Amino acid sequence: MAKEFRLKDGREVTIRPLEMSDKEEVVRFYSSLSPEALRWALPPYDKTRVERFFSSPEQLIGVVGLVDGEVVGHLHVFRFVSRMSHVGELIVYLHQDYHNVGLGSEMLREGLDLSKSRGLKRVQLSVVAGNLKAIHLYEKLGFTKEGDRVGAYLGEDGHYYDAVDMGVILG
Repeated sequence: MAKEFRLKDGREVTIRPLEMSDKEEVVRFYSSLSPEALRWALPPYDKTRVERFFSSPEQLIGVVGLVDGEVVGHLHVFRFVSRMSHVGELIVYLHQDYHNVGLGSEMLREGLDLSKSRGLKRVQLSVVAGNLKAIHLYEKLGFTKEGDRVGAYLGEDGHYYDAVDMGVILG
């Protein structure tokens, strides 16, 4: 179900569950992100990768933030299989024009609610240790730090950075 809300800067945004018909708009979204918005991104999110996100409709757990029909935020939870089918791995990206205005918080709340309604009991993620704003946001929404992986992320500058593993149990 779509939810309309006002960002801290007054702009109106709609947040709703991801739909199969969003695929091309999500591809366009990733191609519009600045290098700074993608600074800590793991893989390149190109058309091939986005198509894989949408390859299993029954596993489609995600949320989009929309302004005038255009995707400005994408959250996706990848459900594990077998004995870990109650666990999901989360990614979230926001367009650079929508950082620090409350969109990430709202999308995460909706994404965690959707994950719970789809039967997940746990959601986890990894974040580069230096991404303090993201870590603070995740902690605000109930995630706890579960461990560090030293040198786990190779930055575009050729240096290795630590990653923090975080998780939340969905009540």
